[in-house]
Amino acid sequence: MEKRGVGIGLPGLGGALDRTFRYWALLPVFVVLLLLTAYPLVQLVGMSLSDYTFGGGSIVAHYSGLRNLELMGEDTVFRAAVRNTLVFVVGVVLVEFVLGFVVALLASGLPRGGGLFKTVLVIPLLVPPIAIGTMWRLMYQSEFGVINALLRELRLPTPNWLGDPAIALGSVMIVDVWHWTAFMFLILLAGLESLPAEPFEAARVDGASAWQAFRALTLPLMRPIILVALMLRTVFAFKVFDEVFLLTTGGPGTSTEVVSMYIYKVIFRTMELGYGSFLSVVAALLTSVFVLGYLWTLRRERIAA
Repeated sequence: MEKRGVGIGLPGLGGALDRTFRYWALLPVFVVLLLLTAYPLVQLVGMSLSDYTFGGGSIVAHYSGLRNLELMGEDTVFRAAVRNTLVFVVGVVLVEFVLGFVVALLASGLPRGGGLFKTVLVIPLLVPPIAIGTMWRLMYQSEFGVINALLRELRLPTPNWLGDPAIALGSVMIVDVWHWTAFMFLILLAGLESLPAEPFEAARVDGASAWQAFRALTLPLMRPIILVALMLRTVFAFKVFDEVFLLTTGGPGTSTEVVSMYIYKVIFRTMELGYGSFLSVVAALLTSVFVLGYLWTLRRERIAA
């Protein structure tokens, strides 16, 4: 009631007060977020420009400028980790998107009983990473693993899934697809079930086939949701660590070495805190390039709409 009285007496003043109140109400949250995000990032950048030594029971930092950049340029293992990460990200995101979209399309039309089917599909997403690593290590085991046992029954070759450098990265990617396709499925299913029914009913009345409705209506309407799903999954895939750590620890050789795994080794095994921090900053910038690409595409979609 007070807001209406102010608006009638002084046009525009009520809106200005509302906007001012919103800014003041957001201020505490903004300050907390600034402390929790900006300060650690500034600290990380500062560490990336330093070298650390251990002496006298304490850690001593020395400013080293861009020396870590020179080290990265000579680091062949990091280049292999970047290459493996890009292969991993592109491969798993594309496969998970296609599988998740197909399953979401099928599940969105389910009548009664569909809830149970959807719940079963989401189960891999609920399993803890440590259990996934243990389960798939046993399944991939060369001698008594269930996969090779099945292949032996079919008289097919039994590969060394995690020990052969030629297929080790692909084996890790299979586990990731099994684990994360449910994530794509959930986002895309939510998008499909939120689409307006009227255009599809009109297309059905006009005699459009299922494929024509999918191409002319479903895909254009789902495009923003698809871009958000791809962006989120790309960010998560860039940070893959637990599956690699539990299955191969980056081996054999550097065949499954990914950026997160390598940064972990640099920081916690060789204790090169400055160089590891520098690689972390580079990894964040690399991920940001993909995120900015998705956001730029989303903005173009909104303008075109």
